[in-house]
Amino acid sequence: MPVTIRSLWGAYALGAAAFPVALGAFALPVLAETTLTIATVNNGDMIRMQKLTDDFTSKHPDIKLQWVTLEENVLRQRVTTDIATKGGQYDVVTIGNYEVPIWAKQNWLLALDGMPADYDAADLLPAVRSALSVGDKLYAVPFYGESAMVMYRKDLAQKAGVSIPESPTWAQILDAAKAMTDKSGEVYGICLRGKAGWGENMAFLTAMANSYGAAWFGQDWKPQFDGPEWKAALGDYVGAMKDYGPPGASTNGFNENLALFQQGKCGMWIDATVAASFVTDPKESKVADQVGYARFPHKDGVENTGNWLWSWNLAVPASSKKSDAAKAFVAWATSKGYTELVAAKEGWRAAPPGTRTSLYENPEYQEAAPFAALTLQSIDAVTPDHPSVKDTPYTGGQFVAIPEFQAIGTAVGQQFSAAVAGQAKVDQALQSAQQLTTREMTRAGYIK
Repeated sequence: MPVTIRSLWGAYALGAAAFPVALGAFALPVLAETTLTIATVNNGDMIRMQKLTDDFTSKHPDIKLQWVTLEENVLRQRVTTDIATKGGQYDVVTIGNYEVPIWAKQNWLLALDGMPADYDAADLLPAVRSALSVGDKLYAVPFYGESAMVMYRKDLAQKAGVSIPESPTWAQILDAAKAMTDKSGEVYGICLRGKAGWGENMAFLTAMANSYGAAWFGQDWKPQFDGPEWKAALGDYVGAMKDYGPPGASTNGFNENLALFQQGKCGMWIDATVAASFVTDPKESKVADQVGYARFPHKDGVENTGNWLWSWNLAVPASSKKSDAAKAFVAWATSKGYTELVAAKEGWRAAPPGTRTSLYENPEYQEAAPFAALTLQSIDAVTPDHPSVKDTPYTGGQFVAIPEFQAIGTAVGQQFSAAVAGQAKVDQALQSAQQLTTREMTRAGYIK
């Protein structure tokens, strides 16, 4: 079913009535033969979790797990529809820090009270914990957290005679992309998200636009796509994808670009910091020993490196009839013990990143993960209360923290993806984004 602005906002509206919240303690017994249906994204860390759940079921023999694993755009659509309409299809959902505070305020999620004594919620990174809390209560727990960074081929950079500093400008990145491109050898200077979606190409493009000094909305909630900052950002993005990117870039998301980088076909990839453990995995990546890292780029004269802050989190819908079992599972999957389990099975490099202070204080992790320090620096530097250098009426980072953004962001993403595919000019895409966003924000009552 296609994502439309009206259909998704309608789903939110249907669920506006508060649901009764059942707060069960984790220590309570669960019923025999309880089956939990868990909706999750098809990212590498989540796939790994599924393979390790024997550890959970051996400790909870009366709980069985049923997985629904989906591409992230599909996951978002199905989970949003189910939870907003009180469908009750899922007992555990994988959602982002965008949804958590919005859905918690609608009473669509259970507060995660009564976590086990050894869970140590105080150990969660402050930026991530704050993003998942309403008041002083957690409404989801982070499976992994991320900011964004540049991952690049040190060997290709050296061959091309370019250097990438720790905090590069966009001009330096574009020059390096040009120098590293060898299309006859199927090596592309830069790989970026092109697949349409508020959490796909628009996550990257919103961060990029922030770093150019742009904003989604002015203080009067009027869209800003007709401004020079958005034109510069989108123009450089489309130009880089056209001149230095891989074929079919308009359909590439996180997983597609990850595969290209691991195969040695990308000189640079700018994306989530969580990718670092996968591009340095010698079992999966042909270039594992040649990866360098840098901070998300900034524009000359603009003090903003994107403000990307994301976490994939596990939450329990208020509509679940199996909340005690569901809470037991989310506590296991996001615990210190799970991190140690991954380290024992896969090595410390593979530990879920971006969630716990103790991980970044662990010398074994620091030694195994050369990207650890930069990941933590990037997360700590995020200022979601001030996503742009301009004053804005919204918070967020690489998204706008209002319910309407899920639909509007996807619709705008479709316009910008069409520009990458050559189906529209940059000016046309920006004009369409301005018009459709103005229309929907007026309908929703933001613009008077």
